[in-house]
Amino acid sequence: MSTTVEHTKWNASLYDNKHDFVFKYGEDLADTLAPKAGERILDLGCGTGHLTNTLAASGAIVVGIDNSPEMIAKAKQEYPSIDFRVLSATDFHFDESFDAVFSNAVLHWVLDKEAAIDCMYSNLKRNGRLVLEMGGKGNVESIINALKKTLQRRGFNDNAAKQVWYFPSLSKYTSLLEKRGFRVTYAAHFNRDTELKDTENGVKDWIKMFCSSYLKNVDETIVNDILKEVQDELKPTHFKNGKWYADYKRLRVVAIKPPISAK
Repeated sequence: MSTTVEHTKWNASLYDNKHDFVFKYGEDLADTLAPKAGERILDLGCGTGHLTNTLAASGAIVVGIDNSPEMIAKAKQEYPSIDFRVLSATDFHFDESFDAVFSNAVLHWVLDKEAAIDCMYSNLKRNGRLVLEMGGKGNVESIINALKKTLQRRGFNDNAAKQVWYFPSLSKYTSLLEKRGFRVTYAAHFNRDTELKDTENGVKDWIKMFCSSYLKNVDETIVNDILKEVQDELKPTHFKNGKWYADYKRLRVVAIKPPISAK
């Protein structure tokens, strides 16, 4: 699930226990892919392997890659019959190309987006399909803005200035795909307020899971104060009917690697 240039050490158990919405929402994306028995499919940024296993249940031959050793170790433990490998989204090659590349909630972690798109294109067969969902323009904007403002107030300006994610507009990302040679057949940018499991510490836990790089080298006692301050600020807008929500905005794209044009 992590494919940033700066490696994030992921807590795979926390991810599965409190942030399983990531792969549960991805089940709908797997339906969009509609894998078929015998197809060769790459799950790019497979995390702990739950969706990889869902794809494999169709009879497809699935390979899962992620640059997080912690996630891959958990995936191998849970699903030992599936081929999981520690590889970066911006630097991978397989001798045998794929019928499809599938990626859920990953590509917004990849700042070198052109390199990732090139890898996906190069490892697809002609007529192969790309099915992806990622954070789109405005994703979790209010949470991140509140966190950055709190960091700045406390003097952590370098932390607040970090670029952690790439949340593109629909037009920007589809243009990059088309520039590489993909034919985009479907694209949507939509709101999806996402319920966070912990009714007491929902935003705090979300930041701990996904925003650890913003808190790098900040003393743990100060971190707790920062998290409380951010969550308190967001309570009027993000706490509804006894539950915490994150302001997700998603980008979903289906694209094809076209056949070679006849001359």
